[in-house]
Amino acid sequence: MKAFMFDVDGTLLDTLADIAAGCNLLLEAHGWPGHPVAAYRRMVGNGFSTLIRRAVPEAALETLDARALERLVEEGRGMYAAHLHEATKPYPGMRETLAELARRGFALAVLSNKPDEMTQAVISRQFPTIPFARICGGRADIPLKPDPAGALAILRDMNVRPDECFYVGDSDVDMRTALAAGMTPVGVSWGFRGEEEVVAAGAACVLHRAEDALLLAEGRLPSGK
Repeated sequence: MKAFMFDVDGTLLDTLADIAAGCNLLLEAHGWPGHPVAAYRRMVGNGFSTLIRRAVPEAALETLDARALERLVEEGRGMYAAHLHEATKPYPGMRETLAELARRGFALAVLSNKPDEMTQAVISRQFPTIPFARICGGRADIPLKPDPAGALAILRDMNVRPDECFYVGDSDVDMRTALAAGMTPVGVSWGFRGEEEVVAAGAACVLHRAEDALLLAEGRLPSGK
């Protein structure tokens, strides 16, 4: 294997509190009830527009036309952007693990459905010394995961075959992306969705701590919790 590609939210970074803060500000500004932080675990993963549609009350959604919904999504992006770095932090051992993978010569990349400008911002803020070959978030010109187009474009840029790359993520969307692209799907147990979901979605193995990625780098599978 030559490379590791990573999801962001729930995989590299615990972003849930900041996502909840931004979305709840939007809801409260429109007189709608907010949600507990934990509720956002099931709302994230399919892009920011889908996140907003899941957060807004169903009855309110029915009153919005396409343009009004687009304005609401943009308003929500602004509110989340204002809270992007307040509570977000890497999972334990993540900075050290990424640095060691890079030291061992593995190409590293990021592919997220999080809006691209936000993906770039949180990665540069939290991992300023990690030499990622590519960092790619949600963009209008690339289909969101689980479509494999974004992953395949990154692999081409890195000159890495799909079967030479692990894709590491915390959701069924991530596992489906890896399988569709021909990469090895690797789940994590610490993320927003949990071990059961990634296993059911086809994870070849599950990491229980960041350092378990070093076992994969050595050709070994992690075991236990």
